[in-house]
Amino acid sequence: MKAAMSLLALLVVSSGYFINESDAEVSQNQPYLLEGSGFAVTEESIKISEIDLGLSSQKQSGSTINFVTEDGFVTLDDEEFTISKLDGKFLREGQYIRINGNVESSRGLDTSISFFGRLVEESKDASVYGFTGRITTSDDSYKVLYTTKLSKLSKITPVSTELKSNALTIHILKGSAGLKTTDNITPGTTEINLRFFSNDRISVQPGTTITIVNDDVVSHSIQSGEENYGSRYDRYTADGRISTGEILPGKSTSITFNDAGFYRLYDPDYQWMGIVAYVFPNSDSLVLGQGKNSGN
Repeated sequence: MKAAMSLLALLVVSSGYFINESDAEVSQNQPYLLEGSGFAVTEESIKISEIDLGLSSQKQSGSTINFVTEDGFVTLDDEEFTISKLDGKFLREGQYIRINGNVESSRGLDTSISFFGRLVEESKDASVYGFTGRITTSDDSYKVLYTTKLSKLSKITPVSTELKSNALTIHILKGSAGLKTTDNITPGTTEINLRFFSNDRISVQPGTTITIVNDDVVSHSIQSGEENYGSRYDRYTADGRISTGEILPGKSTSITFNDAGFYRLYDPDYQWMGIVAYVFPNSDSLVLGQGKNSGN
């Protein structure tokens, strides 16, 4: 086991996690999604671990930007830990990320985490970080190694000054139901460029109403749920918070996000179609928990 851990550490260093000097595009007062996976290691076992956090950056001080974790989870194999309180910082204008705090397991046990990430590479849309750290449960202490993606969630603006609250119209694009996960691959690359909605990641305030217009030639429906990582076919499990019912071609439906939280919206019949919705007040808020909501 020790030999395996030494080899793993060597691979991490040689892959560039600790030698790349890229600069990340992070900014204050901006929502982000941090998602990735890796391994949690003890002398006795290696477990698969995943991280999925919604972050809200605060005001910048020097080269440091604090952030709060609005929602999310960490897993160890089949056990899921939800956020209790997490603090974090973007250091040196995003070259490093530090996350510390407590999470609560599905068994109700308190667990602490301490992660430190370094920027590996970035594109115009997102940045890749390598994380190391520790997950400490009541039973054991795990060394962790993650590869993660940090991406911005675009803020919306009102579609009309006559509206009393923020609103957004999202279109289901024509042909979305007929696309497969291998469609629209850029020639000469392995990059998949799929677009099923006019907006697939949004950040809104509680009380915002979004209207979903079906421009496709078949009916669709939208539900909220949890993502089943590692499953190719049943990618989501409905959580009951949002369910629009059938949206006929050319018709529309509206959803109001009354409660703060982190929402994954998807079409149960075409589960490659998904939207990430990040709902939080436009202020320096405390950590927010899951809300309960339903579609209109």
